[in-house]
Amino acid sequence: MDTLRFLDILGFVVGLVYLVLEYKASIWLWLASIVMPAIDMVLYFKAGLYADFGMAIYYCLAGVYGYLSWKWFKRSGQQEEQRTERPVTRYKREHILPSLAALLLLWFGIWWMLTHWTNSTVPVADAFTTALSIVALWALAQKYAEQWLLWLVVDVVCCILYVRKGIPFKAAIYGIYTVVAIFGYRKWLGMVDKS
Repeated sequence: MDTLRFLDILGFVVGLVYLVLEYKASIWLWLASIVMPAIDMVLYFKAGLYADFGMAIYYCLAGVYGYLSWKWFKRSGQQEEQRTERPVTRYKREHILPSLAALLLLWFGIWWMLTHWTNSTVPVADAFTTALSIVALWALAQKYAEQWLLWLVVDVVCCILYVRKGIPFKAAIYGIYTVVAIFGYRKWLGMVDKS
């Protein structure tokens, strides 16, 4: 078995574990979110998906941030000793326009880098999924239920992109993510903290 195929399968398995943990809103999803992108860095570099390679580095670092964000959440008015795990909440209205602006700026910036500094054959799609993933991962770290909707878009585009790039197990995991994103969104809406 060649290295690309092995990494594709290993990433698929870790991705399934991650998906189950995310669906359950388990803090342990962040451990998987460090391991999976470490595998993906090598996979994406070998496949020529340079923005996804850079995104995998970001995912590793964001995994640490996400864990700390969930683990050491402090409600307004709480004292230091009363820190609890972050509850599931709704996307705040005041974050919508800044999130959209961040998405557009990141998309353009990543696209520009891909077209000027790499031999990427899919710069628009690669830049889009990378930019939206950055925003979606931030929303996940905030534990917003709507993060699932952002991932739904990423998942559909990535599934198509990875089929085109010949990494079928990665495409399959994103196909599964697409379906689970629908159910995850519904589940997390039921978990929204009403306080």
